[in-house]
Amino acid sequence: MPRLILAFIAGGLFGTGLFLSGMTDTAKVQGWLDVFGAWDPTLAFVMGGAIIPMAIAWLLTKGRTPVVGGTFPAPADPKLGRNLVVGSVLFGVGWGLAGLCPGPAVASLSYGGWPHWVFFGAMILGMWLAPVMRTSLDRAIPAE
Repeated sequence: MPRLILAFIAGGLFGTGLFLSGMTDTAKVQGWLDVFGAWDPTLAFVMGGAIIPMAIAWLLTKGRTPVVGGTFPAPADPKLGRNLVVGSVLFGVGWGLAGLCPGPAVASLSYGGWPHWVFFGAMILGMWLAPVMRTSLDRAIPAE
């Protein structure tokens, strides 16, 4: 139960941060991606405000266990492979077209109107289809 309470609090803080920083505003996100037009650099500050404390937190987890039990995940494999490239391209295309990624999409459901619900539904469908498509791709073209 404490784990669920902490997860709820962390999720609420994350969603609040996304809202306050403007990352649930699709125009602001697309402005970040419009490098040769009306570029909006504020997303860089939001990213830095997230990456820097997270990097410090990861450094502090070495040799420790989570407060609510379990273990911290192992570092990801730094190998550049097909899964990373395909996933990154699909994420970037979706982010650029819609101006939303999973966190802001969930945070904007309460006020974003039906377009945000359509994006959310498509995102969930994509998450559900991804493992199926990955298995099919791995069978058709084995990874090296």
